[in-house]
Amino acid sequence: MRKVTQLTLTMQSKPGVLATLCATLAHAGINIEAVCAPETAGKGKVRLLVGDAARAQAVLKQAKMRAGTEEALTLTLENRPGLLAEVAGRLARAKVNVKCAYATTAGPGGQATLILTVSNVAKAMAALGG
Repeated sequence: MRKVTQLTLTMQSKPGVLATLCATLAHAGINIEAVCAPETAGKGKVRLLVGDAARAQAVLKQAKMRAGTEEALTLTLENRPGLLAEVAGRLARAKVNVKCAYATTAGPGGQATLILTVSNVAKAMAALGG
């Protein structure tokens, strides 16, 4: 488990917006490690985990895209049924709210990377043994 800084952007929900964002980072040589981009009321709140958050934020500012930051946790987990329920249960018992969760997997039997935005990072890390 590690504490990370993810970028947050509120963007219009229309064709090409995500492509422009990703291309801007790609042209600067910044790797996107994870992305979450849900839509609400015609807007998208994009969360990005990138290789270099400070540099990405500067590149996006130069491209007239305002990016904020927030702390998050990444956990590398075994990809099996019930493990997310265990993690969420431990956080619930510690009274830590999960504000956002998204994950990547390597398929059955592999590992999964879970990214959590929580109400209290230190408390979450303690609850999860990190």
